[in-house]
Amino acid sequence: MATTSITAETFDNVVTAGGTVVLDFWAAWCGPCRTFAPIFEKVSDSFPDVTFGKIDTEDQQDLARAFNIMSIPTLMIIRDQIVIFHQAGVVPEAALTDLVTQALALDMDAVRDDIANDESDEQ
Repeated sequence: MATTSITAETFDNVVTAGGTVVLDFWAAWCGPCRTFAPIFEKVSDSFPDVTFGKIDTEDQQDLARAFNIMSIPTLMIIRDQIVIFHQAGVVPEAALTDLVTQALALDMDAVRDDIANDESDEQ
């Protein structure tokens, strides 16, 4: 699957559609971002049921601020509207493939239970 450009206007629709969304926060002037782009694109072809989106931090500053993006590229994985992974830096192809595979294998009921337990512990 080809990657898609995500904007503030399309973000909610992409994320609330359900499933797994892999996001690359990037900028055109960023050398590491240009290094990561073909890796991101190649891995997206291996996962046709996963949405791979690119967010240009220069053009979409509100989204970058909303997710507290301090360094680019930043990779984020969202599954069932829950951020399950967030890391700055270039991720090698094999590692990205492994991350997406792990994200797809997660028991999301267990993740939601963990979140609920963490929230109840804070009260």
